[in-house]
Amino acid sequence: MNAPESPSPVAPMVDVQGSADTRRIAINQVGIKAIRHPVKVLDKSGGVQHTIAIFNMYVSLPHNFKGTHMSRFVEILNSHEREISVENFPVMLREMVDRLEAESGHIAMNFPYFINKAAPVSGVQSLMDYDVTLIGEICHGEIASTIRVAVPVTSLCPCSKQISERGAHNQRSQVTVTVRINEHLWIEELVQFVEEQASCELYGLLKRPDEKYVTERAYDNPKFVEDMVRDVAARLNIEPRIDAYVVESENYESIHNHSAYALIENDKRRMAVRSADG
Repeated sequence: MNAPESPSPVAPMVDVQGSADTRRIAINQVGIKAIRHPVKVLDKSGGVQHTIAIFNMYVSLPHNFKGTHMSRFVEILNSHEREISVENFPVMLREMVDRLEAESGHIAMNFPYFINKAAPVSGVQSLMDYDVTLIGEICHGEIASTIRVAVPVTSLCPCSKQISERGAHNQRSQVTVTVRINEHLWIEELVQFVEEQASCELYGLLKRPDEKYVTERAYDNPKFVEDMVRDVAARLNIEPRIDAYVVESENYESIHNHSAYALIENDKRRMAVRSADG
């Protein structure tokens, strides 16, 4: 009886991605985009929200490398046991650039975030959802953290109120705030900064006394789209945890077939330098 043949040795596989590239053109961002992953997000009340996030993960690629190792992004994502928040973004960023031998990296995590709100008169509880994106960037070891939140609100037209004998037209608006922070800032706080400046905030559930309240609240607090972004910007200007921001407001007009739009961008650090220079 013949002895079984031993298996042939497997030839080492060629690492094409790690091979040299001769075009001498570096790539600013390369990686994976739009990968869904379950995560846990800590909220201000001390609870944890279980949600699904969409991740974009990129690193820079030097000119002499042909490609990056895409599988390592997924490995990093899975290594954090689904507990991903602003607090551990620095850990993920450093791990990503170390494992992929990159000088800079970028992780963006987009997910729905829910806040339990009480109606203004009846106190009935309901959930409101907000579109949130957490962004972490690292370059030469320096980390920057950004939060983007889209907040739906009510806006009532000051001009319509002024010229009309009965009522005024109002509409739903979306205020999107993107802030660069220097220390932890709760999502709930950022939402509150916006909602306090609107004609009225939105609620998931209202009883008739609540509907009366929000209707009259909006009527007594009219806002143009310009007012909206200026008032939110003024609030962000006095928040020391925010270094820079972009505020956008889009009013989905109820009497026109277009939207009204305004944007304010401000780097508070740059303004401080100009002020110091006189």
